[in-house]
Amino acid sequence: MIEAVSDKNLEEVLPLVREYQEFYGILDISDDRNRSFFSQFSESGNDGCLFLYRNDEGAAVAFTTVYFSFVSSIPARVGVMNDLYIVPDYRGKGIGKRLINHCLKFALSKGAARLQWLTAEDNEQAQKLYDSLNTKKSTWKVYTYTA
Repeated sequence: MIEAVSDKNLEEVLPLVREYQEFYGILDISDDRNRSFFSQFSESGNDGCLFLYRNDEGAAVAFTTVYFSFVSSIPARVGVMNDLYIVPDYRGKGIGKRLINHCLKFALSKGAARLQWLTAEDNEQAQKLYDSLNTKKSTWKVYTYTA
């Protein structure tokens, strides 16, 4: 079951956010900073939303986020699926596909022209999922610049 994260269930998703950050080798993980950051998004807001997925027993086992940005080349608003994390024991069970489709519907409902995302070049398991969908793979390179 997919549900939007709010004050009522934020604490349940924070351990998954931490696991996701550990997966990507983030060194300075702060639960307080995560709580503050993710609490600003909601299903009714215009900046983005955090969604969690519950297994049949009701435990939170996956999450994803959608933020909004703009693309000048098409000129349009776009949904950016910035995070997708599934507890390892639940991978390969269709949860990722359900979450991605949910994010697409959410983004479109908020006026986005499309949903887009990035993944690490070595995240082959995720790429198998993405390649199984009706997606277009970009050839763009991503740069980050930190002062």
